[in-house]
Amino acid sequence: MRKVLLILILAGALISAQAQDPHFSQFFASPLTLNPALTGKFDGDLRLAGNYRNQWPTINRAFTTTTVSVDFPIMRNRIAANDTWGMGVMGYSDQSANSALKFNYLTVSTAFHKGLDEDGYSQIGAGFQATYTNMLLNTSGLKFEDQLTPFGFTGSTNEVFNNATLKNNYFDLNAGVIYTGSTSDRNNFYAGISMYHITRPKQQFTGTFFLLNPRTTVHGGGYFPVSDNGTVHLSALYSTQASASETVFGGAVQLAVTEGESPTSVYFGSWMRINDAIIPYLGLEFSDFRLGATYDVNISSLKAASQSRGGIEISLIYTRRPPGSRGLPCPKF
Repeated sequence: MRKVLLILILAGALISAQAQDPHFSQFFASPLTLNPALTGKFDGDLRLAGNYRNQWPTINRAFTTTTVSVDFPIMRNRIAANDTWGMGVMGYSDQSANSALKFNYLTVSTAFHKGLDEDGYSQIGAGFQATYTNMLLNTSGLKFEDQLTPFGFTGSTNEVFNNATLKNNYFDLNAGVIYTGSTSDRNNFYAGISMYHITRPKQQFTGTFFLLNPRTTVHGGGYFPVSDNGTVHLSALYSTQASASETVFGGAVQLAVTEGESPTSVYFGSWMRINDAIIPYLGLEFSDFRLGATYDVNISSLKAASQSRGGIEISLIYTRRPPGSRGLPCPKF
């Protein structure tokens, strides 16, 4: 009965939200969905990032989101040493209702960061991102209110789609700016703002359409040492889209386990999405990889139906650093 109740609540939420963007609790581990200006903003010559989120796991595949991205600096020999120009590509899939509804995205982004000092410790950057989106709706996988019986969704529906797969696609444009600064090689701080869906594309399947509302995000954070082998990382964001908004803040402590050319560190901390979830975080950094895991503990009005389970999320980032890297501090969380 709790699953039926939650399905009905989710259906109502989806209708009222009118196609809100999916989000990651580990927003800091998905740079190209957070701000196009983060493209190429890292210490290295290649960054691969992957993210997986399963929202409300008490319902089988209610909402699952997956991303894979790669970004890298370009033109290093043709621009000033304290400047950075980056390019990036991302594939992005968001599925709901046991994969009955699918959104598949392909994005290309670029960002230029202008050095404000001789060493490039302080930079201001701007980025742009073009997105192609493909929408698929498998009507045979949908469940409607008139199918609900005392035994579950076992009745027939009066809705007629002839088991069709409905399709649509559109192009979109995103942009953002960011400032980053450091006072030494062991700290960094940043603040940025981004806007997605600037062009307000149409989302439609059967003639009735919605204009996709822009999503604006203000975010910031930084890290600083607290001991010889300890560093505190803090980050926060405020995001708004149509009538929906979210505020997330928190941090993690990094403890160095080993030192040398390929150090190993562990992370532990927590973030909070106000009026929605507490988000414990565990991470492991080894060689050029950083692995992170979070689990949303639902504290909203849905906690009775969701059994306080919000969503499990995994992130993995690989950053290739060539020998002799300058080791410039960059946004990390």
